Amino acid sequence: MRKRTPLVVVMATLILLMITLVAPLIPMSSASAAESKNLIYDEANLLSEQDKVELNALANQYGAERQTDFVILTTNNAENQDIVLLTEDFYDKQELGYDKKFGNAVILTMDMNNREVYLAGFYKAKEYLSDQRLDSIRNRITSELSSGDYKLAFEKYIELSYKYMGYEPGVNPNNILFNGWFQLGVSVVLGGIVVGMMTYRSGGRVTVNRATYEDSSNSSVIDRQDRYIRTTVTKRKIEKNNNNGGGGGGGGTSRGGHSHSGSRGSF
Repeated sequence: MRKRTPLVVVMATLILLMITLVAPLIPMSSASAAESKNLIYDEANLLSEQDKVELNALANQYGAERQTDFVILTTNNAENQDIVLLTEDFYDKQELGYDKKFGNAVILTMDMNNREVYLAGFYKAKEYLSDQRLDSIRNRITSELSSGDYKLAFEKYIELSYKYMGYEPGVNPNNILFNGWFQLGVSVVLGGIVVGMMTYRSGGRVTVNRATYEDSSNSSVIDRQDRYIRTTVTKRKIEKNNNNGGGGGGGGTSRGGHSHSGSRGSF
């Protein structure tokens, strides 16, 4: 009889396996000594001073890890300028960029006059935050913007921009395979299978099976019958989901010659 594997060894193996599979889900801390800069331009006065301080700290922290400025601009747009042109001119005028003028930046612009929001990614942000990814971010913050929960919406914008820039261009960051809970569940299942196999093998193998008592010379199929009953086809109309906050548009090029990705919608 085989010697049983000690339970402590089995548990240690399971824990090691789970750590190996879950480790990529734990974000690495990469604190930056870079000087904090102002990234919140609340011209429409939608935020309290404390809100602006907290959002600015969050934008600086995540921006340092992605080497990209996460900028927020709110405006009453008294001149009723198109929101895309307004965003482009703002980028050109402020000479935005993480480590240089006209560098990596993503801007969320809120036009309170026309109830529109526009997201634009420049340079590295244009590469990693494509029109499609910006559409996804905008769709996920529209409900908060509509209800006036601006701070929460801006926090989600910064966090989602940071998260999406962690995936290579062309990859769908919303794929379930990248979901942390899904990966944790898979790791637990795999760990359970490994432990089960180790426990099973530790008790020796069973050598008796169906063939042990089967007389193959006298065994055969007695009868087989297939009966067709009917086929039923059901048709159902699939409704389209058009609740996307009135999205549209895309990227473009500023009057200063800086191209960008973009996503436009109402709230």
